[in-house]
Amino acid sequence: MTPPQAVLRPYRSEDREALFDICVRTGHEGGDARHLYPDPGLLPNIFAAPYAVLEPELAFVVEDGGRAVGYILGTADTASFVDRYRAEWLPGLADRHPAPVREPATPAEAMTALMHHPERMIVPELAAYPAHLHIDLLPSHQRSGYGRRLMETFLAALYEQGVKAVHLGMLTANTRARAFYDRVGFHEIAVPDAGPVTYLVRSTQ
Repeated sequence: MTPPQAVLRPYRSEDREALFDICVRTGHEGGDARHLYPDPGLLPNIFAAPYAVLEPELAFVVEDGGRAVGYILGTADTASFVDRYRAEWLPGLADRHPAPVREPATPAEAMTALMHHPERMIVPELAAYPAHLHIDLLPSHQRSGYGRRLMETFLAALYEQGVKAVHLGMLTANTRARAFYDRVGFHEIAVPDAGPVTYLVRSTQ
C-alpha cells in the first residue's frame, strides 16, 4: 500500500516543537547546527518562532506522518516586523539570551548578537522588496517538490495582501539553497558590505 503524501497546510501552534527542530537541524549551511549551539532554542527564536507568532497568516508547513517536516514563514513588511520584534518579541528572550557585552567569540555569541540587533534586517537596497522569508525542509523531504509548493503558497499569500516583491538573505556558501532559489525565480541584488550573505529578490507574481 502506498503511504499518503505529505500535505501542505497553515502553521498551527502545536507545530512549535517541530518548527524549532527543523530550524536547528537545517541551521548550518542547510545542515545540522545542533553541535554549534548549546541552546537548541537560539536559532529558532531568531529565524522561525517570531514570524510564526507575529505573522501566523504567513506561516505554512509541510506535514508528514502527523508532524511538520518543513516550513516557510516571513513578514509582509520588514520595517514593521523589526519594530514589533523589538517591542513584542525580544523582551521575552532577554533573560534566556542576554545581550552580549563583548565581541562574539563563538557561533552562539554571534547569533545572540544578531538576536539583539533586529535593525540589521533593514537594508536600504531592499526597500523595493519589503517582504522577506525563511524556508527550511528536513533533508528527508528535500528535492521532492515541497520547497516549490511552500514558496508558491507563500508568494500567493503575499500577493493577496497587496505585497508586490520579496527578498531573502542566505549564506553564500549554501550553494544547494542558491540553486533552489534560482529555480523558483529569485535573482541576486547587490548589497554593499554584505559579508557572508547573498541577497536575492523576486516579485510575488
